[in-house]
Amino acid sequence: MKVDTMRSVDRWIGIPLTFLLTLFVKFREFFLPSKPQAPKKILFIELSEMGSTILADPAMRKAKQFPDAQLYFVIFKKNKASLDLIGTVPPENIFTIREDGLFSLALDTLSFLRTIRRLGIDTVVDLELFSRFTALLTGLSGAANRVGFYSFHNEGLYRGELLTHKVAYNPHIHIAKNFIALINSLTAAEPEIPFSKQMVSDKEVSLPVITYSEVQLNEIRSKVKSLYAPYEYERHRLVLINPNASELLPQRRWMRDRYEALITKILAQSQDIVVLITGAPSESRESQEMCTNVDSPRCINFAGALTLAQLPMLYSISSLMVTNDSGPGHFSSITPMPTFVIFGPETPKLYGSLGNSTPIFAGFACSPCVSAANHRKTPCFDNKCLQAITAEQVFQTIETTLRACLNP
Repeated sequence: MKVDTMRSVDRWIGIPLTFLLTLFVKFREFFLPSKPQAPKKILFIELSEMGSTILADPAMRKAKQFPDAQLYFVIFKKNKASLDLIGTVPPENIFTIREDGLFSLALDTLSFLRTIRRLGIDTVVDLELFSRFTALLTGLSGAANRVGFYSFHNEGLYRGELLTHKVAYNPHIHIAKNFIALINSLTAAEPEIPFSKQMVSDKEVSLPVITYSEVQLNEIRSKVKSLYAPYEYERHRLVLINPNASELLPQRRWMRDRYEALITKILAQSQDIVVLITGAPSESRESQEMCTNVDSPRCINFAGALTLAQLPMLYSISSLMVTNDSGPGHFSSITPMPTFVIFGPETPKLYGSLGNSTPIFAGFACSPCVSAANHRKTPCFDNKCLQAITAEQVFQTIETTLRACLNP
């Protein structure tokens, strides 16, 4: 389904359903009050954002510290591969829901609910900020502990009264710290309003760096050589360009002609630089058009060349990446590769990568223009916040790192 269709369904169907489910839950708990349980089978819900699964990893690893804790996760099927990058949740504990149509969405949802009730999930952690659909999944889970963000007296989307642990979402700290606050609410000695009256330190939002064998890395090198025959990994330096962003927020895309100008500047620095334009298979045509415009044999269309699971291996053999604010900026955070992320309608203060990342941000007064209060739907169709960032500015930001990789 298209993003706007999903938003409409979530609004017009989600609001009445969450209201009715709230009445049912309140009625049931009045006669059969449930008591909080020690978290043992913990289900995380994050459906639509692949990057958020990376940002939630510190919270998931903290949840594993509960005695005998088993982690589970539910996500849209097309985004499942993002969970495989780190492997915090066992593959057999990952549930998927198809979102390509209302019928498949409903069918998979019912199957999922039956499964988690049979498993006896005792704790649900809803990582979403605005989805009524995930609120419904949380309320229907049968879990004794239902943790999520709650608006309290703030303006925010109505998601019913289905939580046992209502955590105040803090728009002034990084989202990874907000996710950890959800887990901290489960450690409170007594009920709190709001939950999670604890500090989250910077040390808690780190990610493990994944290493790969030479056999795995040589497989990626061979793929590069198949598209650029002169490639020699001892000599050439790979620079990655990721010019696309998800359909969820197309306003995050820096202009294509700026990327083309940046690539030209990068290639002019040395004959030993090879630029790979990365992306999904559906973005291959646009990537090829960019290569044609750059008109250099060292600018390679690499969109769709690798699976998502192979991307960190590519990052491990590359010198740096320039990307829009999208999944790859977070996927690279489990590797040492320097990443430069161009921000517009979002802010790096809330959604910056947890890895070796440098944000490039114009800092307009109107940015960020998407939030939990507006369903991440901006009224802006003229993203001057990104238009203000020039190719020269980006090049100057990456120049020191680029020269360092040429002269190790």
